[in-house]
Amino acid sequence: MKIETTPFGIADDQPITRYTLINSSGHRVSVMNFGAILLDVQVPDRDGALANVNACFGSLDRYVAGHPYFGSSVGRFCNRIGNAKFTIDGTEYALVVNHGKHQLHGGVKNFSYQVWTAETLEQDGSVGVRFRLTSPDGDNGFPGNVEATAEYSWNDADELKIVYTATTDKPTHVNLTNHSYWNLGGVGTGTATDHVATIPADQFLDVDEDLIPTGKTNDVQGTPLDFRTPTPLGERLDRLPATKGYDHCYVVPGEPGRLRKAALVADPDSGRTLEIETTQPGIQLYTANHLGGGPENAGLGSHDAFCLETQHYPDAPNKPNFPSTLLRPGDKLVETTVHRFGVN
Repeated sequence: MKIETTPFGIADDQPITRYTLINSSGHRVSVMNFGAILLDVQVPDRDGALANVNACFGSLDRYVAGHPYFGSSVGRFCNRIGNAKFTIDGTEYALVVNHGKHQLHGGVKNFSYQVWTAETLEQDGSVGVRFRLTSPDGDNGFPGNVEATAEYSWNDADELKIVYTATTDKPTHVNLTNHSYWNLGGVGTGTATDHVATIPADQFLDVDEDLIPTGKTNDVQGTPLDFRTPTPLGERLDRLPATKGYDHCYVVPGEPGRLRKAALVADPDSGRTLEIETTQPGIQLYTANHLGGGPENAGLGSHDAFCLETQHYPDAPNKPNFPSTLLRPGDKLVETTVHRFGVN
């Protein structure tokens, strides 16, 4: 196994480096220190042919100019916070508004648009990169200086492990995820609607018209969101006109904090599979409903990819019955997600 580094441009007057992690079979993933972003993921089909299965751009310019969070490490709080505010210990914090009257993915120039520091890792059985970022007190309205890390590692079993950590010097809310867009047939080969998904969740979060959770959970039984048995992603899209597809957070079965199965997706044509395990309480299925096919979307259109973002629940700071995202001084957030690629 080895790590290769190449220059990838300049952002905020700082050099951006592309790190390519290569396992003993020559299967590879690339990451960069702008946004702690996952770039291409080259894995084989059933005939051994490699293809990139993660949506990405070929140049840094597209990431800096604005993009649909391709491969991004999203923070300080991924997904939505209703009315862009929350209260901690009696003090209300007003956050930067960037999505209607709400906050989405941590506000403007969030973690996905920051330059992180990087160190390469060569451990027993894997190679990787650990990215670090300091988010200052008041960043997009959030209290506290937060030290965050995003660690990617890759091994000979074609397992991509992502570990997020965070600490703070003042009570705050933190919710970190990776926002990759997958197409197991190979990015650019067309729709992902024929991909067959299995999601073991019995429940998903109830949301309002702005996709802000109401605080309730709904049973998947009898709904288009029931993926407990293998089902093509596109089979029931027409039953979700309000969102133009899936954009829903599932309750991952089992005990949060323990690594457990969250999803399995298979592409019948190529034979590639993606299995996801996570310590997080939730996983957001998004079928790229709003990609428009232009250069800002790398030519991808609606439903040409899918996201499975492991995370705490949206609007958790305002929903006391949800697993807490409150981070206090002396505590450490640690969340792990494994993406396991295979063939059948």
